[in-house]
Amino acid sequence: MRKTILKITMLLTLVVLSACSEDGIGSDTSFLDTVNSGNLNKVIDISNDNSGIVKITPTGDGYTSYAITLGHGSSEPVTVNPGQSVTHVYPEGSYTVTIESFDITGESTIETYPFTITYRAPENLAMNASGSGNNVTLAPTADYANSYWIYFGDVVNEQPTIIGVGQSITHTYATGGTYTITVIAQSGGAATTTVTTELLVYNSYSLPITYEDMYQNYSIGGTFGGVGTAIVANPFPGGINNSANVWRYTKPTGAESWSGTWTPLAETAGVPIDIDNGGKIKVMVYATETGKMLNVELEQASSGIPNQVLKVAPTVANQWQELVFDFSTLGIPAGTKFRQIVFRYNDTQSGVGEVIYIDNVTQSN
Repeated sequence: MRKTILKITMLLTLVVLSACSEDGIGSDTSFLDTVNSGNLNKVIDISNDNSGIVKITPTGDGYTSYAITLGHGSSEPVTVNPGQSVTHVYPEGSYTVTIESFDITGESTIETYPFTITYRAPENLAMNASGSGNNVTLAPTADYANSYWIYFGDVVNEQPTIIGVGQSITHTYATGGTYTITVIAQSGGAATTTVTTELLVYNSYSLPITYEDMYQNYSIGGTFGGVGTAIVANPFPGGINNSANVWRYTKPTGAESWSGTWTPLAETAGVPIDIDNGGKIKVMVYATETGKMLNVELEQASSGIPNQVLKVAPTVANQWQELVFDFSTLGIPAGTKFRQIVFRYNDTQSGVGEVIYIDNVTQSN
């Protein structure tokens, strides 16, 4: 009786084993129907720094790979594994990303994801202008800027000068004037931010000095020893001088005997006095008395010679007179250029309140 039972048990076991191996686990995929493979959650991360960078990270349960069509650039899909991402730089505009998700059986699901890239307007735009003479240098900065368009304001129908982030540019104006500089910070898209400023550019200081040029910086340089100067309307028009404006030179009581003014005439400040252009400096003067000397001094010679000084006194009072300072008599070497001119008045005495007027400083042979 025992033997019979044992044989039956073994037979049943064989039958079960035979049933399990008939089709094989590789072809029986009915159990996969219970997996939630349709739970797709696609993530698009759009940068907000105007770089246009978009990070695409598809996710979903039960998927083994993803084919991402970016909707910009190449039409070939990019394949990534679960947990991986792909990044792409998009210009401003609207796009559609297509993701095909594959499960273990090779079945796929396709989803599309439209999105829009809108660049933000640059913020905190600063022109950062500096200059010397006829030159101005701009080094603009702004948050979220992609580039800068610059208009210097001195050309009709001007085309913008374009520079990148972190760059600077120097522009030279041909003549003095008041110019409107415009800097437009570009976002990389449609949004922009603009800043403008009015720039006063002076002509280089040089002879002749007329005190009539609104774009000449007649206050360049300075004074020493207590004297004062100012550009004023001509208080005594007539005779040889009907100019609208003149230079008033005041030597107050107590001003030092050696007091005076200095004006640079070199590099970006001005144009040096070239002795080859004429050895005579002529100055119109209006004084209320005669006999007190006016000094004209040429300094900082390119040839290394000492400062050259000539003194001439007005011979008439209360009328305009042209004084001639003949430096050609001093043996100045040819080719010498002077980088500074100095005026002093009555340098043998302290000031007692003298006021004289100076105009039309010229150079001639």
